[in-house]
This record gives sequence, C-alpha cells and structure tokens, in this order.
Amino acid sequence: MASSSTRNELLLLLLLLSLMLCSAVEVSYDANAFIINGERKLLFSGSIHYPRSTAQMWPDLINKAKEGGLDAIETYIFWDQHEPARRRYEFSGNLDVVKFFKQVQEAGLYGVLRIGPYVCAEWNFGGFPMWLKKMPGIEFRTDNQIFKNEMQVFTTKIVNMMKEAKMFASQGGPIIIAQIENEYGNIMWEYGEAGKSYINWCAQMAESLNIGVPWIMCQQEDAPQPMINTCNGYYCDWFKPNNPKSPKMFTENWVGWFKKWGERDPHRTAEDVAYSVARFFQRGGVFNNYYMYHGGTNFVRTAGGPYIATSYDYDAPLDEYGNLNQPKWGHLKQLHAAIKLGEKILTTGNYTEKVISTSVNLTTYTSATGERFCFLSNTDKGEDAVVDLQKDGKYWVPAWSVSVLDGCNKEVFNTAKVNSQTSIIVKKPAEISDSNVKLTWTWKPEWMKDTLQGKGGFRASQLLEQKQTTSDVSDYLWYMTSVEVDELLAKKNITLHVKTAGHVLHAYVNKRFVGSHLGTAGQLDFTFEQAVSLVHGTNPITLLSATVGLPNYGAHFDSQLTGIVGGPVRLIGANNGTTQDLSSNHWSYKVGLNGEAKRLFDPTTRGAEWRSSEQEVLPTGRRMIWYKAAFQAPPGSDPVVVDLQGMGKGHAWVNGHSIGRFWPSNIANPNGCGGECDYRGVYKPEKCVTNCGSPSQRWYHVPRSFLRSGLNTVVLFEELGGNPQQVSFQTVTVGTVCGNAYDGSTLELSCQGGKTISNIEFASFGDPKGKCGSFSKGACEAKLSLSQVKKACVGKKECPIIVSEQTFGESNCGNDTKRLAVQATCED
Repeated sequence: MASSSTRNELLLLLLLLSLMLCSAVEVSYDANAFIINGERKLLFSGSIHYPRSTAQMWPDLINKAKEGGLDAIETYIFWDQHEPARRRYEFSGNLDVVKFFKQVQEAGLYGVLRIGPYVCAEWNFGGFPMWLKKMPGIEFRTDNQIFKNEMQVFTTKIVNMMKEAKMFASQGGPIIIAQIENEYGNIMWEYGEAGKSYINWCAQMAESLNIGVPWIMCQQEDAPQPMINTCNGYYCDWFKPNNPKSPKMFTENWVGWFKKWGERDPHRTAEDVAYSVARFFQRGGVFNNYYMYHGGTNFVRTAGGPYIATSYDYDAPLDEYGNLNQPKWGHLKQLHAAIKLGEKILTTGNYTEKVISTSVNLTTYTSATGERFCFLSNTDKGEDAVVDLQKDGKYWVPAWSVSVLDGCNKEVFNTAKVNSQTSIIVKKPAEISDSNVKLTWTWKPEWMKDTLQGKGGFRASQLLEQKQTTSDVSDYLWYMTSVEVDELLAKKNITLHVKTAGHVLHAYVNKRFVGSHLGTAGQLDFTFEQAVSLVHGTNPITLLSATVGLPNYGAHFDSQLTGIVGGPVRLIGANNGTTQDLSSNHWSYKVGLNGEAKRLFDPTTRGAEWRSSEQEVLPTGRRMIWYKAAFQAPPGSDPVVVDLQGMGKGHAWVNGHSIGRFWPSNIANPNGCGGECDYRGVYKPEKCVTNCGSPSQRWYHVPRSFLRSGLNTVVLFEELGGNPQQVSFQTVTVGTVCGNAYDGSTLELSCQGGKTISNIEFASFGDPKGKCGSFSKGACEAKLSLSQVKKACVGKKECPIIVSEQTFGESNCGNDTKRLAVQATCED
C-alpha cells in the first residue's frame, strides 16, 4: 500500500509540474519582434494607473482598452501608497495591484510592470514615501547604500508578491515585461560616476530577481545588458536601441499632456498621435505604449508637480471618467487593426526605403514568400502629396500623415483621414427628486485660537523646511512667533517681509488676517510684503504655509525646499528704518488643521458641532471654513462629478473619501485658444489648448463606488473664501455624436452608457463643410444622405454606415474626394 501510495503521489507531482510547464509562457525578443510562445508579435500597450481610478472601474477600463485594439496594460507601482510607513504595507482596495493584473489577464491582455520604484508620473514626490527622505545619510537615486537597500527591499517585495500570485508570464501570468528605474538617463549626468555605478547596480539587482521576462530601462541610452533601453516622448521614430538585437520600444507615447493649476487644457489631436505611432512602426518599431490610455484622477493629495491639478485626464483615449474620448479612441483602434494586418511581414525585419521626394518616403516590408506591406509617409508640415506608385496605385497623402498600404497596393488607413466619430461630452444636472432645490449647507469655521495665540506642538529657533517637518501628512504648516515692541516702534509704519519657498502663504498679526500670497506653477517661491500694525507689548505673528503637491521630477528633486525654510522673516521700518530679523526667533510649529485632526471630513465623526441656516446666515467669502451638505446620488450609471464653481481653494470629500484638492478660483490664461487646431507639425503642450479664461478645473470626479443609496455627505474645506450655494452634482454623458468619414470607409456611430441614437440632426454625403456642431452642405450631395443614415441609426445604440455612393446614391461630386458628415443626438 505504501509503495502504491508513493507512486500515486509521484504521478500527481509530475502531473502538476507538467501543467505548470504547459501554462508557463516564454517571452523573448529580437530586433524585430517580441516572441511570445514562439509567435512573433508587435505590441500595442496603454498606461492605466490603478490608484488613479477605483477597483470598481478597472474591468470597464481594461475591456475598453482591449476593444480599442490594445495587447497590454502598463502601470507604475506607487511606493508611497504601498509602504506609507517603513515595513508597513498596504495592498487593499484601490491598491490591490495583484487583483488589477488578474483582471488584465482575465480580459486576455498582457501586463507591463513598471516598478521604478521612482515613477515621476506627476505623482506627489515622484512616488517616494516621505519616511525615506527622513532616513539619516540618505541620497536618492545615486550610489548611496541606504537608498539602495530600501529600494531593493521594496522592489523585492513587489517581485515576490507577483511571484506568489503567479503573475509573471514565466509562471503563466500576464506580465511579459518589467521596468527598473525610470528616465534616469535624463538627469544621470548630475550624479557623475556615482550615477553610472547606481544604474549598473539597478540592472544587476533586477536581474538577480529571476522573474523570467525581459527588463527594460526607459530613457537610458547606456542601459547595461541585458536591459532593453527604450524611448519616451511625442515622437520616437528616430530612436535606436543600444543593442542591435533589442526591439525598438516606445514606452511612453504622450497622447496629450498634464494640466497644472492656472493653466489651459492641453490637447493633442488624434491625427498627430496616429502619425507618431505609424512613423514609429514604419521605421522598425515593435512596442508602443500610450501614456496615458486612461489618465484618471489624482485623489487625496497624490498630485505632484508642484501645482498639478486634481484631474489627470491627459487627453487620453479614455477620459478621466472612463468615457471613450472620440475620435482619438476610435482612430487609434483603426490604426492598430491596420498595422496588425502586416504583423507577420513587419516582424521579419526585411524592408527597403525609397525616397520619393524631400518629404515623401515609401517603406516596403517583404516576407520570405514575397508578401508585401508598406508605409507611405509625408512629413511636410503644409503640402499634401499625390504619389503615383505605378502598378500599386495612386495615393493622396495629406501633409504630416502616413498611409498604411496592405499588400502595398491598398490604403487601409491614413493618419490624417479620421473616419471615427466625434463625441461631445456634456455635464447634466442630476435628475433626482427635488433636483431644483439647492444643497442645504452647514458649516464650521476652522478653529484657530491656538495658532493665532502662537500655541503649537513643538519649538525651534529656526525656520524649518516644511515637507520634512510635516512628513507630508498635511498641506499645512503653522509657523508662529512673537515680537516685543516698545511704545516708539508701535507708532511707526512697519512692513512684514517673508521670503518663502512656497507654495501659498497666509499671514496673521495680533490674531488678525493681514494678507495672502499664492505662488504659481511657474514661480513657486516668492516674497510676501504687507504693511502691518503693531502694538506696544507682545505681538503674535502667525504664518500659515501651504503646499500644492511636492516635486516629482529632476535631479535632486527630493531636496527642493518647501515652506518658509530659512526665510528670512523680517519687520522693516518705513523710510529705511530699523529692520528686525525674526528668522532665528523662537518659533512654535503646528502641523495641519484642527479640522483635519478632528476628522471633520468624515461624516461618521461624532462630537463636531456644525452651524446651520436655522441659526444664522450661511457665511460666504470666508476663509478657513468647513462646509457640509447631504445629497442624493444621481440615478443611473453615468459618471458623477461635483461642480465646485464659486469655491476658492481647498479639499473635498464625499462620504469620507477624498476626491482631491480643488481650486476653481485659479483661472487659466485667457489667451491662446483662438483659431483652428492644425494637427500638422511638431506637437507641443502649448499647441491647440482649450479652456482659456475659465477655471483651470471646475468639475471633480466622484466615483460611483464612493456613493451609496440614500443620503450621501459632501464636505468642503475652503481656504481662501468661496460660495457653496453654487455647488451641484452632475452626470457626465455623451450628448451629441458626429462623424466625418471618407469615401470607402465604414463610419461606426455609437452612444455610450446604454443610450440610443434618437435623432439625426445632419447628414450629407458629398463635400460637406464645417465641423461637429456647425456642419453645412457643400456644393454636391447625395439626395439619400439623411434618409439612409436615419434608417440605419435611429433607435439603435450603435450603427455601422458604409460610406459610398452604393449606400447614398450618386453625389455628382466628380473625381473630388467625397466625405460623409453626420451629427446625431443620444438619449436614454
């Protein structure tokens, strides 16, 4: 019996081992392809940062990415979130990164794990936990043993966790690529030989972890082997890896740009993103990752910068709330499908280049059996080209565009010819009972009696650096001192002079507010000067310093100063009178607000007495005050936002969940939004901006998972002074969809969120003019344009329309290029 039992156990063990080997995925590469289980592949990937959405949003985001033609999902790992205190780890809820990758795998996609653990990402302090900075003798991102020890411990923690969950492809999991460090090559020169030693150590440490999939280093042209060096930017067609056997990888194709407080909304056109991708693959590209594919939201105080806004929309193919950003999402989906047609041919690496003119080039890829696949590019910024390829046809190639030619004789895609719909996103008032009734607010002034009297938690005879002092548990640090004034000085005109490293300062003298100064994204440090009145005797001086996110990029960014560190703080007499330097006074300090300590943002907190309009008039325009109101969750499944128009600056919570900082009183530059957005030419964030002269951010995302049935609670801390009576909850939905597709293509119209196409407002096949919202008929038109579109689409959630005279009848446009323009309305 024992012998039989042992034999059975061995057989079971062999069977399990066999199953493990069968499920394992081998990932390798050469210069022309990633090779996954023997299949040569080109890969399209997209960045979705799990903490910038919620766990409830992940499946929808991942499925939309797959539907958009992606092969993989990429994310950073955020050290500060996972190890908020040394050796205390957090991986639950929205930080459950293993769950995130499991859902990626369930969708049939690959994963790209960018451990870093420095992330940049416009994330607070670049993703480093603040306790790390406080370790004696530490220097970040250099050949410093203390830093390297901590980095290795955390990196190993992440790798082991992924191994335990069998997340690497070598174990049958989805992760096919991992990254160590991040964009270090941009700043390595600042660290000299220590930087070179550090990057070599990073490579050796990563390799020693034996994850069974390739490691990459982005923006690191001297990446040690076997690290694959990669490219980040708007265009990487020019890039060549440092090893001729490595694949050409575009780890961050910036689909837009981030927004800062006080700045306009960046916009990068679908045409230019597609051009960048097509040029990259035309010139031997293997892997393209969109940064971002879904940008999401900087909840809590995770926005870095400083001055990065709460919205991290990034003009990505999926907007902040998870809606399809059309036409970008659809245009790129069609590009992916077009390039995938030639995947087997492109991954052979056999190609020839033909210069047709100064700006027009034909790249022909050929397989061993003679099959062909071509890219025809026109890099001119203004002149279109008509290219005659003889037996392979004649092609119109617009300026700054690439045509993809299947078989080198059939155009299946052109980056400048957008055949995808445009969706107009609208924000609608919540449709709930008594929706016309405004929110009823209660309020509670921030208690400042202690700080205005100079009472803090600890003292120092110097002006301390803010982030080190607060450990970044709050945006706020109180600096308090007092000055004795004789009767003669009390009668003089005195100016309070404060030099601060930023970012915001509020000053109080003798318990009275005397003034504020706000830094800007372009000028964080400043000098505050304000005439003040002193009295004979003791004069308390209270300075409240506020940060708006910590730096996240640059050499030694962790050493950039914040707060009134060093000052000086001075009292200056008029007409070159006596100057009294208070910088070395005895200063008292307090971290954070009393309202934060008492958790006024948490509706379950007991003991807080809130005032109501039954007692007195709602105060507006008052600084340093808390507001609270109850509201009903908007019905349906559309994303929810809170409109904070009328508020100043502060922080918002819904049911105790932080939805981030708000600052609608910070108005974007009024200039630069006029004229048409021309996709042609090199993109820069200043190009094609929108939202000029409006609040840099007015609406703030409230994820559905933050809400509950019945009554919900919103709490606002107002720092500068605002009016909450204008605050309202709204839903985000597609109001209008438009199409502007070329002859021979298929236009797919669809409404999101289960809505149907209720009406066709405009349809014309011929040479229509204008754009979405202002279409008009041109000189020629097929008579059946409107009736055929109505027949195909009204009452449906989505409808495909073949754009041709066979569908609409004769257009009488002759040999001119014909287009179909459609504008439709979506309703529940």
